[in-house]
Amino acid sequence: MSDAAQPADRPAADPAAGAPGPDGSLGDAGSHFTTQADGEPAGPGRFVNVDELPVVEFLPGLGFRPVLGQRAMTNFVSFAPGATAPHHVHEEEQIVIVLDGEMTFDLDGDVRTMRKGDVAVIPSWVPHGAWTADSHCLEVDVFCPPRQSLLKLAEAHAAGSVEAAVLNDAAAEAPGAEATEHDVVEASGVDTAGAPTAAGGPASEA
Repeated sequence: MSDAAQPADRPAADPAAGAPGPDGSLGDAGSHFTTQADGEPAGPGRFVNVDELPVVEFLPGLGFRPVLGQRAMTNFVSFAPGATAPHHVHEEEQIVIVLDGEMTFDLDGDVRTMRKGDVAVIPSWVPHGAWTADSHCLEVDVFCPPRQSLLKLAEAHAAGSVEAAVLNDAAAEAPGAEATEHDVVEASGVDTAGAPTAAGGPASEA
């Protein structure tokens, strides 16, 4: 987790600022920025520095860095030149936002070149895929609800890639000690804090 800078002073909120005009074009700023909670906090907030997360590579040149919440997930995806995300479908709604570089995106037969600032909205079960040619691409996927198969793949990859290192560390600290599944996932750097379980509830604290 990164050490986020703390502002010295925060200006007081002004509900009237940005209030809608006669035509209501700006929306209701007062209700949008309300401080009245209609329920209990679902959990503590946290900060994540994406650059500090290890890249989880599922296919050659295709790296994932997932960040999980309770009801949503972001996945920072890096495409090396010549990388491909095969055509696929899934139940979770997905929004793709290109941050840098470019890629070719096939959204159910509508094939376009996406560059920085371009966004694709993918409803449930709509076929899609993407690939790069000579350029790289950095994009972020937003999934709602969190895509369970991605979480499982990330944990499985982490277990396979870092288990030996974790076992070596455990042996060095306490001869004969065995690494647990929590140790393996924790050492992988995959950010699963607050992620829902397969049953849909929040993941338990280890």
